[in-house]
Amino acid sequence: MFATYLIGLREGLEATLVVSILVAFLVKSQRRDRLPQVWAGIGLAVALSVLFGWLIEYTSTSLLSRSEDRELFEAITSVAAVVFVTWMIFWMRRAARTIAGELRGKLTEALAVGFLAVAGMAFLAVIREGLETALIFYSAAQGAAGDSGPLLALIGGIVTAVVLGVLLYASALRINLSKFFTWTGALLILVAAGILKYGVHDFQEAGVLPGLNNLAFDITGALDPTTWYAALLAGMFNVTPAPTVLEMIAWVAYAVPVLLLFLRPARRKPAPAATTTTVTERGADTGAEAEAASTPQRA
Repeated sequence: MFATYLIGLREGLEATLVVSILVAFLVKSQRRDRLPQVWAGIGLAVALSVLFGWLIEYTSTSLLSRSEDRELFEAITSVAAVVFVTWMIFWMRRAARTIAGELRGKLTEALAVGFLAVAGMAFLAVIREGLETALIFYSAAQGAAGDSGPLLALIGGIVTAVVLGVLLYASALRINLSKFFTWTGALLILVAAGILKYGVHDFQEAGVLPGLNNLAFDITGALDPTTWYAALLAGMFNVTPAPTVLEMIAWVAYAVPVLLLFLRPARRKPAPAATTTTVTERGADTGAEAEAASTPQRA
């Protein structure tokens, strides 16, 4: 459940920061009349994200009758989720310093076009996070059919993110968002490695990949699958006591190089003097841009 809580917290905070930037810009620009369009776009994005999550689950449980087809579908969604996780954590690391300015620029253009453009801009700003959350949650929660724990953990993570976002917007809380996204990004890489390992196992179950019975090792005696700590490791990072050789190859081949790339020391890049700005508006940036500006940008 920790993995799904982390997914909800990370994705939820990204979406909350985006919403806070949009709302703060409209408030400070004396354009509160456009707030209903922003909330309408956000509401539509949330509704479609929930629908997308339901559609994935419905496809797996109802539309696919053969077990081999379900295993193949789950394997494909697992690989897609890993791609989204990897892209998301590296994108956020690069875009943290500029996302607020880009969102303000797009919203300014949308205000000049009309209310539908404002709603559409808010929709597009949030829908990516929602679709990612639905896909990653489905992949991370595989094997927990009939268990409401992962869903409750996801909702708990989203609620925590919303609370943090509101406090940041109100300037009642200051956190180092750069460190937050670095640590959660590293943990999500391990979660993604476990999802990829699960996907390889599903490919083997579907008969697409060989070696289903070719185990890399078997430590069931030392790591009893029925114990709470074994269940915790399996739920967080899909650490199992008897993985196949291909599963372990996939886990190591993904986790090691991606972690090294993500955690490598930042290279300082001097910004041109003409484009250097200082954030002074209280609450307008929800703490995100100010924190990012105080941290050297990673390559």
